[in-house]
Amino acid sequence: MKLLVVSDNHGDRTIIEDIVAHYNEQVDLMVHCGDSEMATDDPLFKIMPSVQGNNDYGQHFPEMQEREINDVKVLVTHGHLQNVNFTMNNLSLLAQEKQADIVAFGHTHRLAVTEHEGILFVNPGSISLPRGEYASIGGTFCIVTVDTNNFSVQYYDRVMRPISELKFNFKRLKN
Repeated sequence: MKLLVVSDNHGDRTIIEDIVAHYNEQVDLMVHCGDSEMATDDPLFKIMPSVQGNNDYGQHFPEMQEREINDVKVLVTHGHLQNVNFTMNNLSLLAQEKQADIVAFGHTHRLAVTEHEGILFVNPGSISLPRGEYASIGGTFCIVTVDTNNFSVQYYDRVMRPISELKFNFKRLKN
């Protein structure tokens, strides 16, 4: 199963359109972790479902989305309601409650990936306004590949190039 995760484009519709056009036939699911600052009825969201971010004023995206592809449960949220700037505890508890295998979130504009108690937590960073150690890349998104034994996460830049130093592999504890 291949999952594409993007977040925090903050009104830059062109980059979302480019990603959808490039990867639509290459992945099983594409998700947006909020702060698109785009209209909920934008046709791109029929292909790439999104959640409500703290900057999605006047729009009514769901607070979270749950999807299941090939027995892999994916939970998508922006992260601001779980206070991810300060702690991962609330997001971890939500993931356990929802029995998620993968949690995709944004909000911090900093890419991050970790596995905890069999759950993969992945933040693609901001595709348009990155912060932190990898801000100089100019924006990132990621593709998560799941097989029976592993989670593999590859980050990409805005021109769809894989970033060699941002490839991660985790043993999958749940089967």
